Amino acid sequence: MTSPPPRADEPAETPPAPSTPRRLPTVVKALGALVAAAIVAVGVIDAAGSEGGADARSQLTLIAPAAAGGGWDGAAREMQQAMRAQNIVNNSQVVNIPGAGGTIGLSQFAGMTGDATTIMVMGITMLGAININGSDVDLGDVTPIARLADDYDVVVVPADSPITSVDELMAAWKKDPKGFTFGGGSLGSVDQMIISQMARENGMDPAAVNYIAYSGGGELATSLMSGTIKASVSGYEDFVDQITAGNLRALAISAPAPVPAIDLPTLSELGYDVALTNWRGVVAPPGITDDQRTELEAIVTEVVESPEWRDALQRNNWSDTFTPGSGFTEVIDQQSEFVRGIWADLGY
Repeated sequence: MTSPPPRADEPAETPPAPSTPRRLPTVVKALGALVAAAIVAVGVIDAAGSEGGADARSQLTLIAPAAAGGGWDGAAREMQQAMRAQNIVNNSQVVNIPGAGGTIGLSQFAGMTGDATTIMVMGITMLGAININGSDVDLGDVTPIARLADDYDVVVVPADSPITSVDELMAAWKKDPKGFTFGGGSLGSVDQMIISQMARENGMDPAAVNYIAYSGGGELATSLMSGTIKASVSGYEDFVDQITAGNLRALAISAPAPVPAIDLPTLSELGYDVALTNWRGVVAPPGITDDQRTELEAIVTEVVESPEWRDALQRNNWSDTFTPGSGFTEVIDQQSEFVRGIWADLGY
């Protein structure tokens, strides 16, 4: 049985126990920050500084603020492949800074003022992590470059579950809120946000959801099939192999409109006002010049127009939502406000 890849966009951290606290302990944050600082020191700052004034076309570092194998890491490496294949950048490298839903990487990245030879992949999960971790740094402290693409979460249950529809799931959940256990990605993830929205649509308190966070799609699938959790909301690509193999039953996707490549109804089509996408984007450090920002936007534009990136969209079932410059700044502002509302419902 083939296990799905790690959950897109969440760092591969040790999954919390079922009685997961909703805030990371201070000592964990501190330790993570120290580890990230060391990674940045040897893997990013040293790399950028060693070239002494190199520009983005000659050398570019792509930071994935999560462990290798996740969605942010995957997007960064797909970008790197396109850069190499099309000679967009002479020398590119990917550096991973995992921890706390991307906020450790964000904190380190925001301190790289004026460095126009480094960019960072990020997405909606980082907005949730900023809220849930009480981060002192947010996306107002970096320079938006472009939104890249979106993918979608899927609602799944074990194949032997008596639940065969979203309506049945909602009814069983409302009947036994404490006993109905959902699984998803890290605390603050888009998975948790979608489940919270589903709870509200079901007339339930989002803060009372019995939610267990996992570090990857493989662990989620195993927990579903063993009966540890009753349902999950996570990335479609995390579960597609197990869905195809008949081990999991897919009920709906979180897209705002039907996705031709995914033969499932949307939650909106089924009458539930839940349509949250797992978008990914790219940002630069603060303090870069207008010319440097324009050059980075041009580099990313060349990447998304390449055949290698078009192939990546198809292979990963990503939707092309490329939005550069000020349009992406507006996206961040709108999404930040929306996500803050979700986490306010959860008591953050």
